Amino acid sequence: MDAFVSRKRPRLSNPSEPKHESSDSREDTTDTKLAILLSLFPTIKQDELLDILVSCEGSVESVVRLLSAKDSTADTPVNKKRNAVSSLGMQTSLSSHVFTTAEDGSLEPLHGSASRKKLPVLRKGKTLHLYSPEDIATYTPCTIIHNFLPAQEANALLLELIEESKQFSRADFQVFNRTVQSPHTNAVYVSTPEEHRQQTSEYIHGGTYRTDVRQATPHLRSVSRQVQKTVNEEINKRIRDVYPDGKKLQYQSPKEWRPNAAVVNCYDGPTESVGYHSDKLTYLGPHPVIGSLSLGVEREFRVRQIVPRDDDETAEEDHEVNKTSPFLNSTHKAVASAARADAQGQISIHLPHNSLLIMHAEMQEEWKHSIAAAQTISPHPISGNKRINITYRWYRDTLHPRYTPRCKCGEHTILRCSQRKYMWMCYAGYEPGKEGCSFFQWAKFDDDGDPVWEDKAIRDKAPTLANFSASQ
Repeated sequence: MDAFVSRKRPRLSNPSEPKHESSDSREDTTDTKLAILLSLFPTIKQDELLDILVSCEGSVESVVRLLSAKDSTADTPVNKKRNAVSSLGMQTSLSSHVFTTAEDGSLEPLHGSASRKKLPVLRKGKTLHLYSPEDIATYTPCTIIHNFLPAQEANALLLELIEESKQFSRADFQVFNRTVQSPHTNAVYVSTPEEHRQQTSEYIHGGTYRTDVRQATPHLRSVSRQVQKTVNEEINKRIRDVYPDGKKLQYQSPKEWRPNAAVVNCYDGPTESVGYHSDKLTYLGPHPVIGSLSLGVEREFRVRQIVPRDDDETAEEDHEVNKTSPFLNSTHKAVASAARADAQGQISIHLPHNSLLIMHAEMQEEWKHSIAAAQTISPHPISGNKRINITYRWYRDTLHPRYTPRCKCGEHTILRCSQRKYMWMCYAGYEPGKEGCSFFQWAKFDDDGDPVWEDKAIRDKAPTLANFSASQ
């Protein structure tokens, strides 16, 4: 590599390493190289040229060869896509600027060819930090959209929910026969007074009925229209471009995704967090899609794949819930989960203000996710140290709590997944002051993810939850 000193970029260099000056005084500086490239390629922005220069290890000749060859494909969709991405004014993947030769001899972005190759296994004990939409879509079953809302609309929603968050509460759980609280606050939002009644008297969250249920705010309703439109577009893209034969996954609903409930979380300060988990499937059904809108302080969203051992332990421990409080095992599971994340590696997705993360259909069954505690954070000009997170969800009509099984305790069961098999299990022991039972029942679904009830017919049709958008 010639005498080339790159500017600081994430994951490209180690800033602690000393910089060595070249003994050859004839070698050009970075500024000189950029000046040469700008004179040869005046239509390409300086930052893009610097990125390409970094990827070519500081060789002007390599950059010239690369860009000269690329000029022959200047009008291709690939080049138009690159220009569209760079015009957004946000961090993009270096791979979107670097082209490689495809099998047919044409040029394509490096991330395009990488997406068709088997990805390397994450390194033991390491965290892979991802920022760009291309990299996140390649490594995880997630789609991220930066600058999702117009800035003014995003700020108005943030201000609205910061005020709402003053009334949020912490969920109570039972651990070693004592009650502990979750490390962040939240509330459930629905559309109508009738749904508020249902959520406080029929739907179970965390083993108990919730009291902190609120009606959707004006901005929350308004934003839901764009969330619904975008999530459905991305679902269709993923089915077309990623899933086998361009078909939806088994049990994934073919219907339009329509958010009819939302859990809004507030993380107040760097220490507030949530450990590795998968979202409960009880009312969402198999292979659900969740749209998650982040506002305020940027935080790390960490994910790791579920290995068979995770599923085996979860099923075995929950099946023994009649012998002990479920959280006797939860503390052990939390420690074991952190150890597994370290052993197999984990991925960190950085969620800036006004970013929409879509967790696709395979996410909850095949991955776990968390919000990691941080040592320091950069305050947001509006929210200070707070992050507001809206998780838009679609509660399926066919999984209304009037239909789902009750356990021997007479309580609502929850839907779990292990080794791609679904089961109804007792959840009463999660409620403070209660003990669970040994109830276990296999869950059956048709190909579209609707439950198949063999032992009973549904006579009294339960009321459905209204779509946020339709209820405006």
